[in-house]
Amino acid sequence: MRFTLIAALALAALLAVGCHKPTATEPPSNSRVVRCAVIGGMTMTGLWPEIVKMFEADTGYRCELVATGPRPEISEPFRAGKADLLTMHSGDITTDLVADGYGINMRPWTRNELSIVGPTNDPAHIGGMTNGAAALRKIAEAKARFVDFQGVGSRELAHNLWRASGVEPKGDWVLKDDTVSKFDILQFARTNNAYVIVGYIPARLGKMNPAGMEILVQGDPAMRRPFIVMEANPKKFPNSNHAGARALSDFLLSTKVQTFLAEFGQKTTGRGPLFHPVETATEQK
Repeated sequence: MRFTLIAALALAALLAVGCHKPTATEPPSNSRVVRCAVIGGMTMTGLWPEIVKMFEADTGYRCELVATGPRPEISEPFRAGKADLLTMHSGDITTDLVADGYGINMRPWTRNELSIVGPTNDPAHIGGMTNGAAALRKIAEAKARFVDFQGVGSRELAHNLWRASGVEPKGDWVLKDDTVSKFDILQFARTNNAYVIVGYIPARLGKMNPAGMEILVQGDPAMRRPFIVMEANPKKFPNSNHAGARALSDFLLSTKVQTFLAEFGQKTTGRGPLFHPVETATEQK
């Protein structure tokens, strides 16, 4: 009888363990892994791996890069619930992700810079300028050729700079962008001895084949574009690592990372930061 009772109790204990299900307060088994979708410029420059290294050391989380590249290529995995956190340039894609309920807590955390690149003979004599609107005004006055690049960020910035310059870009000196790939734009501009607005990072790092072209105008705060970070909506994706995504999102806006952003470019290129803090001491004054 005693043996039967002990056996019955043991069986009941085993059944209880086997039937146990995690409660709502218990984290999933992969709760220390944050799946990230990251714009290509951040991985290409080495910025993201450096930030991940700091985040993992400080928090004990581990980051997994599930997608990197152009905006459409990283937004789709996020929509599919394959990423807990997304960071890319702000724009229609990011706004739609939030409006459609896929992302939450969208915040700007850094910016990159666009630049005016032109032929080495610099017909409008804008080399060394740090005011984009004034440089475009000189290009228009000289009727030097300018390519209306169809890249989303470049065109958006060009529109703002032309408006600030007080000049309407019309005439045969304004060239239509006939390129198939955005990476061909500097070759197209070089062939036409023309100026064009492109991202400072790909131009500086040679990703757009800039032989025969120079970065002539940079350092204008008005020529910076924000990057945002957002977290997967736990209501739409209940299995997402919301706590980890929020921890990483907050870390990106921490003083530690914001200070690092200003130092990063000096360490990698020696030509000024590739990425900028969302707010600098100069801009606060």
